[in-house]
Amino acid sequence: MGGIDILLLIILGLVTWSVASEGIWGASLTSLIVIFSGLLAMNFFEPVAGMLEGFGSSLWWRSHCDILALLGLFAGLVLGLRTLTDRISPRFITSDRLAYELGRWGGGLLAGYVTMAFLLTALHTGPFPRNFWGFTPERRNLLNIVAPDRQWLGFTQWVSEETLKRSGGGKVFDGPRTIRASTGEGIGPHANTTWPSFIIRYATRRQQIASGTLAIGGGATSSGGGVRIEQGMPSRGGGGGPTF
Repeated sequence: MGGIDILLLIILGLVTWSVASEGIWGASLTSLIVIFSGLLAMNFFEPVAGMLEGFGSSLWWRSHCDILALLGLFAGLVLGLRTLTDRISPRFITSDRLAYELGRWGGGLLAGYVTMAFLLTALHTGPFPRNFWGFTPERRNLLNIVAPDRQWLGFTQWVSEETLKRSGGGKVFDGPRTIRASTGEGIGPHANTTWPSFIIRYATRRQQIASGTLAIGGGATSSGGGVRIEQGMPSRGGGGGPTF
């Protein structure tokens, strides 16, 4: 068990207990708020990070913009929506004892798991080494059993493709999308031509940060051999704008 496993279990336990203590109604609202806030943060963090990059040109600042934007949006949305619902929703509702216990602990567990998955996803965007604290992009980073980050990214991708996308826009959360007539391969009436690259792009960036070859504004020189890197920051999957 690595350090990342212990950290995720602590987050899961603390959030579950805290949310469950609000009762069935509070736990239900909080779990929905966490899900919607996470989706909105994933949708808007890339353009916000692009705006933040304009406030500084140093490598340190640019390498922190993505995780600051992602966590800042999530925290702000959860706080704002929670404050709003506290003002307009009832604070207590009566229910059967069994339903009350199942509801509050179920809502708490859902909120805890989504929060844990979102924060694990946010670690991908941080200025950390490619592998750290037992975390690796290829690993199932919760006890080597499940991958909450990939589950959250998959859910976000599905929502952007199937539920909240702009009609006719063809724009999704992560990766360009083209529609082709089915040739008998793939699933459904159209072949799947969306190839998400979130984990790969950010793993590459973290590796570049660790090796000192991350480009700033179009190129940087490697300290190990004069190799010029033209990749720069990872291209943003949504093309710099909201996808929903």
